Amino acid sequence: MFAASVYVSRRRALVEQMASRTKEGARGIAIFLGNVEAPMAYRGNDYKFRQDSSYIYFWGIDEPGFAAMIDLDTADEWLYGNDVDMDDIIWMGPQPTVASKGELVGCAKTAPMSEFFRTVTSAVAQGRPVHFLPPARYYNQMTLAELTGMAPSAVRKVAPMDADGGRHASEELVRSVVALRIIKEQVEIEEIDKACDLGYLMHTTARKGVKPGVLEQEIVGAMEGVTLSKGWGVSFPTILSQNGETLHNHSHHQIITPGRLVVVDAGAESNSHYASDFTRTYPCSGKFTTRQREIYDLVEQANNLAFSITRPGMTYYDVHLAAVGHLLDGLKALGLVNGDVDEMVACGISGLFMPHGLGHNMGIDVHDMEDLGEDYVGYDDDQKRSPLLGLGNLRMARRLCPGHVVSNEPGLYFIPALIEQWKREGTDKGFVNYAKLEEYYGFGGIRLEDDVLVTADGARRLGSKRLPITSAEVEEAMAND
Repeated sequence: MFAASVYVSRRRALVEQMASRTKEGARGIAIFLGNVEAPMAYRGNDYKFRQDSSYIYFWGIDEPGFAAMIDLDTADEWLYGNDVDMDDIIWMGPQPTVASKGELVGCAKTAPMSEFFRTVTSAVAQGRPVHFLPPARYYNQMTLAELTGMAPSAVRKVAPMDADGGRHASEELVRSVVALRIIKEQVEIEEIDKACDLGYLMHTTARKGVKPGVLEQEIVGAMEGVTLSKGWGVSFPTILSQNGETLHNHSHHQIITPGRLVVVDAGAESNSHYASDFTRTYPCSGKFTTRQREIYDLVEQANNLAFSITRPGMTYYDVHLAAVGHLLDGLKALGLVNGDVDEMVACGISGLFMPHGLGHNMGIDVHDMEDLGEDYVGYDDDQKRSPLLGLGNLRMARRLCPGHVVSNEPGLYFIPALIEQWKREGTDKGFVNYAKLEEYYGFGGIRLEDDVLVTADGARRLGSKRLPITSAEVEEAMAND
């Protein structure tokens, strides 16, 4: 938890943001539902608790069963939660009061949860606008539906409050929250640096475990143990697989086999819930084959190129185009594609080899704020998402500003089913050399990812140290592990 002044300042800034997007005298209330415990198998046997990220950002309380409200017409704010009873004390011990927790986050007015429900239903009855964010958790979705009288599906829909009588999540609130959370404060940058240092230890543990004969699951257990011993845990389910052509492969049942590649895409979440997200690709034998090194070096060059042009005023859309252009140029030199590189980029040929975008926003969430709507977070108002494979999956395209934190994760993948589909349908427009490409079936995939802060005059990689990344550095590190 940060100092109370941080949360006070954020809520004040939110009121100002909302004032610029709503009508004076009819702004209504903004409500925030924290998460509750979620049963893993039965009530009382719950999943590890994780607070809603926007609730953490504005209200700081990392415990279940809290809500909050800001009156946008008066700027009054309330924190809602129930003080513990004797049954709670028996199981959990004495707990601080809701009022004392309010002091920690600079909110003087507190009340029981029953008052939150009364306040919201009263506002609905009076016809006041009730602004809320689209909920990620089903319990909150059902609770908001009950409070507002909306269908459960409606509370996930985002639209301006004057559309459909305001029976949906508030676009005004979404845009206001995104505008604040997307530019990281110095206290947040410090926390992300810590998460990246923890991620460095996590990935170093993983690399040391990549030895022929080792079960992938053993490596995953060791690396995730690092995050639990020094932080909250992983920032997303770990991807560790020798089938790197499957982008989100969470199966860890294979034995590390000489001659293959293993992709390790994993992140750590600090105790303050800020995230890291790194990816490295290792040769299971400790040394790359000639073909593996050729592809690996292309991806590493694309990563460095993207970083070198990441700066204020540049769109991440253009950074993505530069990275995939470099990849296509290298694939052309290897005889896998042919033709003009700019034409190939424009036609989306890179999507065959890199069907994901270059990166995403990061912060309290590893894919920061994507629960609020990917396009609200990743695209400026004058940008439209491309229909092309790869470019259409770019989660962050915005014009870069100091304080943006993004991932930089180019990759090259050889996905036989996708290649065969393009071949059947002629999607490649004649640019792809399929006869040569068949030689790469079974190759897998390579991805290399760093976390990057946009600064006033360029960018810096987050964390104290960069994981080994050149093919020579990787082989040297594995030889010394």
